[in-house]
Amino acid sequence: MKTLILGGVRSGKSRLAEQLAKQRGLPVTFIATASAQDGEMQARIAAHRARRPEQWQLVEEPLRLAGVIGQHAQPGRCLLVDCLTLWLTNLLLAGDETLFRAQRSALLDGLATAPGEIILVSNETNMGIVPLGELSRRYCDEAGTLHQEIARRCERVILTVAGLPHLLKGELE
Repeated sequence: MKTLILGGVRSGKSRLAEQLAKQRGLPVTFIATASAQDGEMQARIAAHRARRPEQWQLVEEPLRLAGVIGQHAQPGRCLLVDCLTLWLTNLLLAGDETLFRAQRSALLDGLATAPGEIILVSNETNMGIVPLGELSRRYCDEAGTLHQEIARRCERVILTVAGLPHLLKGELE
């Protein structure tokens, strides 16, 4: 089962993803895409770490997400990726269009055949006005397109708002 959980900042999407991963009763590998480049992000990462079970394996990968998923996805295991939009940001800021296209394609291709449970968390950023600035507009465009592609490959898609899950595709269980 592949699940995409979308939501705004502080919508409860990560907490829901963690809850779903725990409910599966499988060994979990948490794949973190964030980089702790400032104090505020360090605090966010620490808060996420504090609420995760100690037995969960942690893999930190800001760019080559498809390779990590390919290495760790297996029947009887759950992967939790948090989050796709941070990964997308990392790729866009790397400034290497070839790397961006290759990693995006590898993720989409690999996700289609990856075994086991995979839960993907991402920020829904496209529910407001078109932002100013070329990079911001590209980010929103790329996020929207990525979410559509990922949603097609997932059996379940959930949008979280105010801590409440809204099922868009599949079943909540």
